[in-house]
Amino acid sequence: MGFKTGIVGLPNVGKSTLFNALTRTAAAQAANFPFCTIEPNVGEVAVPDARLEKLAAIAGSRQIIPTRMTFVDIAGLVKGASKGEGLGNQFLANIRECDAIAHVLRCFEDGDVTHVEGRVDPVADAETIETELMLADLESIEKRRANLVRKLKGNDNDAAQQDRLLAEAQAALEAGRPARSVEVSEEDSRAWRQLQLLTTKPILYVCNVAEDEAAKGNAHAEAVAKMAEAQGAASVVISAKIEEEISQLDAEEAEMFLEELGLKEAGLDRLIKAGYDLLHLQTYFTVGPKEARAWTIPQGTSAPRAAGVIHGDFEKGFIRAETIAYDDYIAGNGEQGAKEAGKMRAEGKGYVVQDGDVLHFLHSG
Repeated sequence: MGFKTGIVGLPNVGKSTLFNALTRTAAAQAANFPFCTIEPNVGEVAVPDARLEKLAAIAGSRQIIPTRMTFVDIAGLVKGASKGEGLGNQFLANIRECDAIAHVLRCFEDGDVTHVEGRVDPVADAETIETELMLADLESIEKRRANLVRKLKGNDNDAAQQDRLLAEAQAALEAGRPARSVEVSEEDSRAWRQLQLLTTKPILYVCNVAEDEAAKGNAHAEAVAKMAEAQGAASVVISAKIEEEISQLDAEEAEMFLEELGLKEAGLDRLIKAGYDLLHLQTYFTVGPKEARAWTIPQGTSAPRAAGVIHGDFEKGFIRAETIAYDDYIAGNGEQGAKEAGKMRAEGKGYVVQDGDVLHFLHSG
């Protein structure tokens, strides 16, 4: 299981350039005019994880299968999108299908690249899109609450819960706060997710800077980081142009290129790590001579549910999980060494899988 992130932003901020780099394709047309991305482009990328290669080397795995994540390049937004301006309706529908939003903000000065508002102000750009999402949510809530009136009169419990949650979201939005600011109880969490409000999506701000500012950022990126921190969101600094150049190089060339620029890792790696943190995700591994494979699960996932990510029958017939922590697997130079050192554990249904666990599931059927 990976996750689906929608790349959004005003026109001409570098969304499609970043998408091209992330998916190592030219599927999304990057051009200097609004709405060059008419249909959402979908691309899957492998999640880089150095641990997987080390495990595969020890086990002599014939195949390495990383976990994958999906990026959706969504058409540029303009002010008034909530009322259907530009490609607004399509934009909002595409966001609804995503788990998180990577909001690309223009943090570079370039007179040759037009800005839809005629100025470079990433914080104001972020507020423009947030406002449009909030207005769209308010309109959706009002319609849905009106449709619930008949069921509420019939004392429908589900309708009552839905109306109560919608009312809480409406109050937050009318106070100028996104729906994600509402504190939701555990018993309401499922119903809350099913509302699929746009402003409940976690946001990662992507500061697109000039190539010579990729290592240290700039004042625009600092302002965005401050805004993100105040919202409890995350931000990363990336040069979409650099990422696009790196995507055309082989691994050795890319490493040398990054070194010359004073960068420790590619922006893609930082983006994925920030996305994992944002969605509270983690990775576990299955390792053997045939393949070494990474699997993505939410933090706090039980062993049976983690098994179900591989196959539903594994969850239904779960017996136990043979578990070795990643560091113990490396220290023991593989499964046998870890077992001899007493580092392999048999865990039952109540076990909560930890990041980096190397697992082998025993199941019936």
